[in-house]
Amino acid sequence: MNRPLLFLDVDGPLNPYAAQPERRPAGYTTLRVPRKDTHDDDSGFSSRRRPLRVWLNPEHGRILLKLGFELCWATTWMDDANRWIAPVLGLPELPFVDFGGALLQERPDGIHWKTEPLVNYAGGRPFAWVDDEQSELDQTYVAAHHRGPGLLHHVNPRIGLRENDFRVLADYARSLSTSRTTG
Repeated sequence: MNRPLLFLDVDGPLNPYAAQPERRPAGYTTLRVPRKDTHDDDSGFSSRRRPLRVWLNPEHGRILLKLGFELCWATTWMDDANRWIAPVLGLPELPFVDFGGALLQERPDGIHWKTEPLVNYAGGRPFAWVDDEQSELDQTYVAAHHRGPGLLHHVNPRIGLRENDFRVLADYARSLSTSRTTG
């Protein structure tokens, strides 16, 4: 049977962007990514604006690969996460959720704009979603609209993924494999 999906947001869980700007967290490396706002060459990246600072912990990739999930980007970076983030973390090219018209579109019901596309992408398959922007409304939406188990795991964007977060995810993946073998 397929492993559960792990939807990965970049900014917050992997890149603790809200940490003190002058204090890179221990174990993290700094990546400078050109901004995509202004298309002034064939690459689509701007050379006129300061690059985006991204902090990544290269150990996270190794840990994520051992958790028992099929990894999938669930980020505004979409496929660009494969170009910029995956190599630093030592991850292979991963599938990504193409948010299309939902990208950054506020919903009147307060549900996060990622929630419905993630539920649709999962198609009833068990998943965990690590992000720094979920709310109880999103958990309620998942419970009402997703046919399988779904864990929404909030990560503090000041500190990013930590040992306890990885433990929660590993325990969840184990609980799913145990329920499949005993059920």
